[in-house]
Amino acid sequence: MSYADTAIPGTWRRNWVAFSTIVIKEVTRFSRIWVQTILPSAITTGLYLLIFGHLIGRRIGPMDGYTYMDYIVPGIIMLSIITNSYGNVVSSFYGTKFQRHIEEMLVAPVPNWLILAGYVTGGVARGLTVGALVTLVASLFTNLQFAHPGVVILVAVFTATVFAIGGFINAIYAKSFDDISIVPTFVLTPLTYLGGVFYSISLLAPSWQAASLANPILYMVNAFRFGFLGVSDIQIGLAFGIIFGFAILLATWALFLLHRGTGIKS
Repeated sequence: MSYADTAIPGTWRRNWVAFSTIVIKEVTRFSRIWVQTILPSAITTGLYLLIFGHLIGRRIGPMDGYTYMDYIVPGIIMLSIITNSYGNVVSSFYGTKFQRHIEEMLVAPVPNWLILAGYVTGGVARGLTVGALVTLVASLFTNLQFAHPGVVILVAVFTATVFAIGGFINAIYAKSFDDISIVPTFVLTPLTYLGGVFYSISLLAPSWQAASLANPILYMVNAFRFGFLGVSDIQIGLAFGIIFGFAILLATWALFLLHRGTGIKS
């Protein structure tokens, strides 16, 4: 057996240990402080469904053939997945930079793609955990439907991946704790609320419908709603193309920044 034959399995083992260590650290981190990382989304969801779905929804009436409560549930679940997958990575990776733990990974024989994959997996784990809890809470208010369960799972995983990578990029550029809240506050939150969570874009004027099509979150929310209810304002094929395209684009960007050492190497 040649040296190359023995080196490749050794490399895989080393990479697996590094990857699993990052993931376990990330999952342990948000699980240990579940009162801050998981529970708030469940409470917020209950308030959304009580106020918008139950009290206001009875006055709004049906939307696309469904009660307003049923219509907004997929968007609210997606909202929790987006915010938690993004928030987990941006806070964790910036904390690694701030506490200088990043230097240990930079000097270790760990490829950059594996560092990115570990943190993103942790973010996806939190996003899906909170999404599952929010789905359970929503089931207390309405009878959930799953027209296309496979679509629900795929959209949830890939959307969580997109925003976990986005949080990673935000953390790379961040120079202070204030910087990690700028994008969620001034970019992510407006795009999410204007992404069709609480309404169908068919209710908007043509000019605003056209403007809404520039919002990538609109495609994610509608694809997720299609998985639950079978209705969507957007073609599903186009929605998946947008989601996959953003995942590839952001992953490429994040790896480029890691290779350059942007915001990491001083």
